[in-house]
Amino acid sequence: MYAAVRRYEGVTDSAEAARLVNEGFVPLMRQVPGFVAYYWIDAGAGVMVSTSVFQDRAGAEESISRAADFVRDNLASLLPNPPEVTAGQVVASA
Repeated sequence: MYAAVRRYEGVTDSAEAARLVNEGFVPLMRQVPGFVAYYWIDAGAGVMVSTSVFQDRAGAEESISRAADFVRDNLASLLPNPPEVTAGQVVASA
């Protein structure tokens, strides 16, 4: 399995960002081949983190691309700063 983690800082409205992600982005993630799970986390203090898990690297990379497009097209005013992106192979899980 592979995962991609994106950390967004400076979020201007976490409730609205969560609503838009849940209604618009989650369905896009479910369409990516190899989809396993997706989480959108409100860490407080203007920080939100997403975690996407896929069966293979291609799915994780596709999620990064789709996230960038979705943020640009739908969330730019709510997530004004580019995310810190980390991706890699899952080497332990529970």
